[in-house]
Amino acid sequence: MSEWIEPHDRFPVPVTAYGPLHLLARRAYELATGGHTPEAIRAAEAYLTIAEAVDDQRTIAFLQQAKMYAFLYGGRIDDATAVGELLLATHRRTGNVVAEAKVLCDLAQMRVLQTRYVDGMRYLARAGMLLDLCPRSERHRSAMCSFAHAAAVAQMYETAADAYERLTAQDGDSSRTTTFDLVYSRTLLYWGVRLDHVGRFDEAATRLRRTAAITRRWLDQHPGDPCMTAVQALALAKLGDTAVAEKLAESAIMPLREGESWEFARMAHLALGISRRASGRLSESRREFLAAHQLCDFSAPHPDERPIIRYEMGLTAVALDGGQPSRDLFAAVANQVRELWQLRLQRVGMLRQARQREEVEAARADAEQESRRDALTGLGNRRRFDLLLGQVDAGELGRPLTLLLVDLDHFKAVNDAYSHSAGDRVLREVATLLVSHCRPGDEAVRYAGDEFVLFLRGDAAHGRDVAERIRQSVARAEILAGVRLTVSVGMAELTDGMTAEALFRAVDDRLYAAKWSGRNTIAA
Repeated sequence: MSEWIEPHDRFPVPVTAYGPLHLLARRAYELATGGHTPEAIRAAEAYLTIAEAVDDQRTIAFLQQAKMYAFLYGGRIDDATAVGELLLATHRRTGNVVAEAKVLCDLAQMRVLQTRYVDGMRYLARAGMLLDLCPRSERHRSAMCSFAHAAAVAQMYETAADAYERLTAQDGDSSRTTTFDLVYSRTLLYWGVRLDHVGRFDEAATRLRRTAAITRRWLDQHPGDPCMTAVQALALAKLGDTAVAEKLAESAIMPLREGESWEFARMAHLALGISRRASGRLSESRREFLAAHQLCDFSAPHPDERPIIRYEMGLTAVALDGGQPSRDLFAAVANQVRELWQLRLQRVGMLRQARQREEVEAARADAEQESRRDALTGLGNRRRFDLLLGQVDAGELGRPLTLLLVDLDHFKAVNDAYSHSAGDRVLREVATLLVSHCRPGDEAVRYAGDEFVLFLRGDAAHGRDVAERIRQSVARAEILAGVRLTVSVGMAELTDGMTAEALFRAVDDRLYAAKWSGRNTIAA
């Protein structure tokens, strides 16, 4: 690792917001995105052993993501999907909504590549809903880019372009180039070429001119970038500026091939083929299209590429001999292109329907959640309590698990002396205090009246510590002027063979004992 972890004047390794082991995940990700699939997989698996040994959950998630991308870019879609499903479950369990949305986008892309379009649209619709609810951040931008990329892979150019436009608008500076320019221009390029192939020439020209403008701005600021040069060359070739396109493509092909940037190398060969066909060099044109076709064996092509290559090869074949066999072959290719375009339009409709279903399901889930929420305190109510007890019996909450039953001392006297409105204020403030002492995975509910139950993911020692902090916090709180509030707490830990009913009976008995021992105390 010495070649990529550099020492610092003050620190032995670079410090990041994600901890030192994040550097391992970054290395695995760089290998995966660089096309070094076997090395990326081996690195991710080796680094996972280290991260798991120290229980670094954040790095574990990053390494699993790198492994998923290595499988995806290596064409092992089933393996990538399996890792993605595990990641999705992890992010849902931890409540990481942005990360969940990003993995849903990646899984949508995989389902599309597996031609499982219904699942793909469902994942993408769910991801879109989550992203609409999330606050804007760099992680949100990354997830939005994944959303746009998945839509582009599904050839839903309208959806992808809208997402990229929103990303561009977030930058606020239309003159500044960003990393999204490459993927956005590629989406527009494929969209424009496919429109051209189905005879919608004006719409095609609009997209291709937009592609050329984006790539021109990028190359002004990053001269010599072979990937953007290839995108620009193909856009200009389709727009008829073949002399410039040919020159650009010739300059980019060898750097792209040597750098194993196969998709952009295919673009450059296509641009050369179209340009040379326009100048009557048909045999040379055919060789370029054959080269583009052969490069499809070097990496999994984008779903747009093979139809585009076949169409351009068919046009050249007709120009070469004009015989009936060539015309028949091209007619078959053109018909297939139109059929694929109709299937693409169907996917756009499928995504719209999937989004509507997700919205209906979300509304139903919100209504169900609202029915389990206490209107006064915002905590879970008795229905939520019963559901959690059921999860205890089903083993869904796991162990260790400790219950606290918290009761306000002499609460009836507060209501009698200060009114029920003041009593409601006390309940709301106490509920807020209880939530402040919960960790991720813990949950507080209002059981009844002035009694609250906390489900804590920890053992009895942790439960006693939380109970004592709650007792002290309530005693110090100044909720009502001149009134000293206290709580009594019963506590019990889930043990082997104990049912949820037995657990609650135990904690209820201990609360009773705390009350009878003088209140403002904990019984365990």
